[in-house]
Amino acid sequence: MTVTEPSSTDDLGFDPDSLREKYRIERDKRLRADGNEQYVEVSGAFAGYVADPYLDTVIEREALTDEVDVVVIGGGFGGLLTGARLREAGVRDIRMIEKGGDFGGTWYWNRYPGAMCDVESYVYMPLLEELDYVPREKYAHAREILAHSRAIGEHYDLYANACFQTEVTELRWDDDARRWIVRTNRGDAMRARFVAMANGPLHRPKLPGVEGIGDFEGHTFHTSRWDYDYTGGSPDGGLTKLAGKRVGIIGTGATAVQCVPHLGELADELVVFQRTPSSIDVRDNRPTDPAWAASLEPGWHQARMDNFNCLVSGVPQEVDLVDDGWTDIIGKMVTLMRNGSADFTPEGIASMMELADFEKMNEIRARVESIVDDAELAEALKPYYRQFCKRPCFHDDYLPTFNRPNVTLVDTDGKGIDRITAAGIVANGVEYELDCIVFATGFEVGTGYARRAGYEIYGRRAQSLSDYWADGVRTLHGMLSHGFPNCFVISQVQGGFTVSYPHMLAEVANHIAFIIDHALANDIATVEVTPEAEQAWIDEIIAKARARGDFLENCTPGYYNNEGKPGERSDQNSSYGSGAIAFFKIIERWRDEGSFAGLTFGS
Repeated sequence: MTVTEPSSTDDLGFDPDSLREKYRIERDKRLRADGNEQYVEVSGAFAGYVADPYLDTVIEREALTDEVDVVVIGGGFGGLLTGARLREAGVRDIRMIEKGGDFGGTWYWNRYPGAMCDVESYVYMPLLEELDYVPREKYAHAREILAHSRAIGEHYDLYANACFQTEVTELRWDDDARRWIVRTNRGDAMRARFVAMANGPLHRPKLPGVEGIGDFEGHTFHTSRWDYDYTGGSPDGGLTKLAGKRVGIIGTGATAVQCVPHLGELADELVVFQRTPSSIDVRDNRPTDPAWAASLEPGWHQARMDNFNCLVSGVPQEVDLVDDGWTDIIGKMVTLMRNGSADFTPEGIASMMELADFEKMNEIRARVESIVDDAELAEALKPYYRQFCKRPCFHDDYLPTFNRPNVTLVDTDGKGIDRITAAGIVANGVEYELDCIVFATGFEVGTGYARRAGYEIYGRRAQSLSDYWADGVRTLHGMLSHGFPNCFVISQVQGGFTVSYPHMLAEVANHIAFIIDHALANDIATVEVTPEAEQAWIDEIIAKARARGDFLENCTPGYYNNEGKPGERSDQNSSYGSGAIAFFKIIERWRDEGSFAGLTFGS
């Protein structure tokens, strides 16, 4: 290997070996034997945590037993983009099914105070040019993203024939009719030639499986179902009903980072329970410059998405169009390459990325020291892991909140809380009496697909998708599985992982629309991947995943690495290991080649 690490730690200003050891110690203290089993499924006694608090009225309708060309399950960006691309391809007979009361997906459910996107809005929000829309700020608040979701639905006429407040309970393939039977909680048994499942990766809330989870006698709710009747206020803050209340929040991830400042502002007491601190970089949000918006030329949106995706994928660009905390680490890598003998082998690039990562995280930790007044508290808020082991956070008010006299951080040194009692929460052996507990505990990621979707899928010969995927996900390009014809999965598993998730969704939507349009235009009854093509793609996924295995294995536990057990999820359930850029090129070349390689068509 050529020189990629300076010859002395003085050149760097830090000792990489010492940091590696510190990261290992912090990871090891957080490893748990139960992995994903440490969480409780929100069903049965906990079903109230997934109820819809935003419904004013229930839409009454008769059960449907009709037939449509395409059913799209999910009204978030995945479903909206799929519906939009199908409309652009000329497909008219589409039915959207969404369990919420409107389009928006995660932005329908997550209306907690301070909710906003941590990826630049000009990159994150889809179909901007198609709708002739430029977001109002560099980082969009949840209200604007929800409104944009609705605007997409209106622009592409996706409200027509849509079923809201409707949950799919079963998908079953009728081989004689060559149709999917879609059953729902509204008594529907509709039929569809094609189904696209856009259930979302962060779809089903989870609760900590600690002793006494159901014993608390005060008020509780999950951040994805914020209870403004209890707190007062709105997504803009102003939680005035918390005056005189003692509030505890479990979790310090991306959601907590955004709502903690609002809780701390108006609660009489706020106790924040932390297992692992988040990486908190500068957000520096600002209004969109009207002159810049007016100067944008056709194609600007795709160019900006591609520029950002390249930078966060480790591919330097001539110009950083976004220039934020996400892309900063690549700038540091470029500086390292210029200051030393650049080694462009995979090992050399990995070494440079690690050093750039160390430098970036040192800045993050120094920022904590500069903001938090109490030195011991500041130390507890410092993250010791690689930046992309957990989703980085960007906020300008979170860390200052811990300087408030009414805010207490309870750092559990990686263990999590001990238990919940009738009166409050016990952590580090101390009971904190509370009036309200807010669960900022995230969403299920590593559990089975059917459990997260909320329904089972039965393909040919009544085989369930859960059984077919029991030993690992099996697809071509992450979208089609053998034995489940005309059924498309929209997911990052065996597909392209992106920081800006809607970018991946847009590419997948293009692919799905291309296949469905071809089938409908040529009166093709069934589209199915061959076993050989499916296995070849699985082999490719496994081979590519191993290059990232060491990184995830050394990460602090979180949903990125299956709570510290990446091996249990298996390489087979990974995204495409060569990255999103390579994956997008693969499926684009597949479409351009035009032979529909790996698929069989039935009449």
